[in-house]
Amino acid sequence: MQFDTKIAVVIRTDLEAWQKLNVASFLTSGIAAAFPECIGEAYEDGSGTQYLSLIGQPILIYGADRAALTRALERALARNVKPALYTEDMFKTAHDAANRAAVKAVTRADLNLVGLALRAERKMVDKILDGLKFHA
Repeated sequence: MQFDTKIAVVIRTDLEAWQKLNVASFLTSGIAAAFPECIGEAYEDGSGTQYLSLIGQPILIYGADRAALTRALERALARNVKPALYTEDMFKTAHDAANRAAVKAVTRADLNLVGLALRAERKMVDKILDGLKFHA
């Protein structure tokens, strides 16, 4: 099935494995919150047990260094695509309000990005992430 939109997550490649998984989880929650229409129907197994709904399209995960993350952020914003972001400072906080405060305390140029997620028209995402490779 071909989707009109693409969901992409970009994660800094020099993170610890637990950090990469944590960042991917938080970033995809941002996509789900911003685009409730991307959530599929709830699941049910043959026994009638019900399960939660999932995002109903593939999520592509790319790897990048800090400079490439910053470039992707600038490209997204220049195209009016609002991404979800995760910064290194957020690893030092213990709750959501502290995460927002950590981001607010830094100018965009000085954000120490470790991850971005975005959902937009397929070709737009391709332009924003041009040159990035899938995370290995």
